[in-house]
Amino acid sequence: MIASDAPNTPDALLVARSLDGDPSAFEILVRRHFRAAYVIALALTGERADAEDVCQDAFVRCWERLHECHSPDRFVAWMMRIVRNQAHNRRDYLHVRRSSSLDAAGGVTSTHSPARDAERSEIAEHLLRALSHLSAVRREVVLLHDLEGWRHREIAEALGISDVMSRRHLMDARRLLREQLGAHTLTGTEHD
Repeated sequence: MIASDAPNTPDALLVARSLDGDPSAFEILVRRHFRAAYVIALALTGERADAEDVCQDAFVRCWERLHECHSPDRFVAWMMRIVRNQAHNRRDYLHVRRSSSLDAAGGVTSTHSPARDAERSEIAEHLLRALSHLSAVRREVVLLHDLEGWRHREIAEALGISDVMSRRHLMDARRLLREQLGAHTLTGTEHD
């Protein structure tokens, strides 16, 4: 285990170590922030495979341009801008390339029964459709808060909005999702 693998190592220190030539420090940054990047990419592309591609491209770009991260203590906000830009570029590219609408998200597979797999796939599809009715920023806020457990302060910094707007977007997103999902109710508690 390398010294920079400590779970409490600040991002700024990992950025500095990466810039000093320690690729394992950047690998830690990728592992630490992949889920959040994926959530943002999924919120903007609506497709799991596209979100994975966006994340891969975004992290390559982050590595190539790490020297442009002028505030290493704000690495996550810098990285999120790159993820968002990559997702917008990917969405625009696919929109031009595909003449028909995007296929539904891939099925969820597991070792459970085929009936349960089908049910989970249907629920995931229903949720992705409901999420598609939200604005991009509302999707990002609700996924970062409710799925990733981010606090409003963190969301606000990453998305370049205020704490108050983060709360407002979350409240509106939950209301709209409840309307879209109908019988499926959403519950969530504020934790900051």
